[in-house]
Amino acid sequence: MNLELPFGILLPAFVAGLLVLASHVPLGREVLRRGIIFIDLAIAQIAGLGVIAVHALGHAESPWLTQLGAVGAALAGALLLQWTERRNPARQEAIIGVSFVVAASAAILLISHDPHGGEHLRELLVGQILWTTWSDLLPLGILTLAVLGAWFGLRLWRSPLGFYLLFAVMITASVQIVGVYLVFASLIIPALAGGERLWRGYAIGAAGYALGLLASAWLDLPSGAAIVLALGLVALPTGVIRRRPTAS
Repeated sequence: MNLELPFGILLPAFVAGLLVLASHVPLGREVLRRGIIFIDLAIAQIAGLGVIAVHALGHAESPWLTQLGAVGAALAGALLLQWTERRNPARQEAIIGVSFVVAASAAILLISHDPHGGEHLRELLVGQILWTTWSDLLPLGILTLAVLGAWFGLRLWRSPLGFYLLFAVMITASVQIVGVYLVFASLIIPALAGGERLWRGYAIGAAGYALGLLASAWLDLPSGAAIVLALGLVALPTGVIRRRPTAS
């Protein structure tokens, strides 16, 4: 157990979590409303596939090509899913699930001959939030402000195409910092437990990130997995209490 907390590492990681939550809580509420719960996993996995494809082609040292691969793959996946929603909305959730498993399988095939493939796959799933630096937060912060402006100011979420494109862009940025699992947890858990109160979702998310990061530092645990577990533990009693029927 590590009793000395490395606040120089924890603080930028926590701020990164707050930036992720800033966009993911409203995105998650819309995902729940539309009933397409696993779209975040599918888009995050497709964006990760884009990153892995760039690395497999020998361009791992180019951050611009990596970003281009991630954004391009995520936008292509979002456009495809928006098209399938128009064509066959009744089967959209099944199509999203198929998209996720196909993208995940393609990623495994691409890294199968890479000696560091297991490490790349682990980073994709659980992220590297603990190694976030202050310089990493600037582009994430700018993108978050732009997405929130388009979401609340321009209300692009009302358009099916606008929703999918905003979703793809934001997921692409966050998955490279927090990983696929934490992207899903940040989208669904606060929105599910917070209900119609946006502030409640933000509070649950912030508490989960804080507790998870502290636990990972104290107990030397993987930070992404610790935060996911903390989000679930914080949200469970909150959701139960919120839904408790009142006495007549």
